Amino acid sequence: MQNGSSSSDGGSFSSAAKAVGIAALVLAVTGSAALSVASAEEARQSEAARHTAGPTAGVWRMDGYGTVLKVDRGRVQQYQTTKVSCLKGTSAKRTSGHGDRARYVTEDGEAFTLRPAGSRTRASMHIEGSVGDRGLRRIQALPGACAREVPEDPVKTFDVFWQTFDENYPFFAAKGVDWDAVRDRYRPQVTADTTQGELFAVFRRMVAPLHDAHVAILAGESGSFGQVRPGTEMPTPQLDAKTRKFIKERDLAGAEVKAFARGRISYADLPGDCGYLRITGFAGYTEKGDQASESAELQRALDAVLTPERAASLKGLIVDLRVNGGGSDQLGLELAARLTDRPYLAYAKRARNEPSDATRFTRPQPLYVRPAAGHRYTGHVAVLTGGSTVSAGETFTQALMERPGRTLRIGQPTQGVFSDTMERRLPGGWSILLPNEEFRTRHGQTFDGTGIPPHHLEPVFTDEEFEQGRDSAFDRAVAELR
Repeated sequence: MQNGSSSSDGGSFSSAAKAVGIAALVLAVTGSAALSVASAEEARQSEAARHTAGPTAGVWRMDGYGTVLKVDRGRVQQYQTTKVSCLKGTSAKRTSGHGDRARYVTEDGEAFTLRPAGSRTRASMHIEGSVGDRGLRRIQALPGACAREVPEDPVKTFDVFWQTFDENYPFFAAKGVDWDAVRDRYRPQVTADTTQGELFAVFRRMVAPLHDAHVAILAGESGSFGQVRPGTEMPTPQLDAKTRKFIKERDLAGAEVKAFARGRISYADLPGDCGYLRITGFAGYTEKGDQASESAELQRALDAVLTPERAASLKGLIVDLRVNGGGSDQLGLELAARLTDRPYLAYAKRARNEPSDATRFTRPQPLYVRPAAGHRYTGHVAVLTGGSTVSAGETFTQALMERPGRTLRIGQPTQGVFSDTMERRLPGGWSILLPNEEFRTRHGQTFDGTGIPPHHLEPVFTDEEFEQGRDSAFDRAVAELR
């Protein structure tokens, strides 16, 4: 999202996934553990559906993410639940499948796969572009609240807003925010007569202290709200254009710059047998925008850059992520796979899994970088990062931390937002975005809020650097690699 503004229709089955500006979408699915079941007749119908629509037919509650899914006759219907609400989400249609696996696609083109997971009561969901799977537990029927209309008055909207964050957001303690106190302060300000503009202003004040770039309010005509960590800047198109011009004129003067993936990826050979690879996002590589075409374009670019001759001659490779708006974590792992000849742990992913306890999470899923079959470079790497390195740009940075061989980080700490973002509807049509996951190192460390620190601290695209024609981080990388 851009600093202070963003846009979305609020109706996507998937949420903004690892992307600034809510650009790359990943499934927004959520669920609660304490809702009543529906009628016995609905349960009977659900049981019958399992015998006619495959092993994943029926009703499922997701581990974490506060979502209930109803799978029936080739369609999946999402329900977003909290202790005080159940709102119907978007549906997806089955498009293909083989064996026990079934692939579904929403009207917006977002895709995921469902498959059984060892027993008739367990299944898993894999969302294309995301990493890891989400566990599903079979339940007898939809929660009773899902059969009732949710009032659209301001007080109910407030309650759903507050409860959604209370049950899913993992970082209140780390941010020093007492969410109960926030409710006590602001709920008395909301009445049946509160206007939409006034309610939007209340919501903004509630989440502003989080300074979380993965939190957003999409309030239709009333406006939208998003922000970044203080002292940092969102990687907007304007910042990208400004820094691209500066780098080309100052750092790459005289070098031939090759562009790929609609300009999101560029490469240049530097003097002294060094290479410079700039990645401004892990999404938006193709007009089609689906995971298969995005991955194919990334591989095409890397085949052109990491030729056997170049990989053998390079003394070092600079990977510039200083303006990177995120996107697909999977694409980040695919790039990392071109930079190693041995498998290693990238990170372990887990999601908040207890509405009443922010310290309880799903079992961490280890995700690995495995050497790619294509051309690879395994020499020294310098990664340039800064506050405008966001989301999937950060998970890629984290995926290089255990990389075999010498890998240096130079610049400033990253933004500090790693989770996929959940897109949740509110009564009346507004939507909110929020994170609910952690990405952990081998030793259990996370970097949410603070960002991943560099090994060598250097200024990144400051006014002074621009005015004096300096690029200290780039120069430090060149010096370290030679």
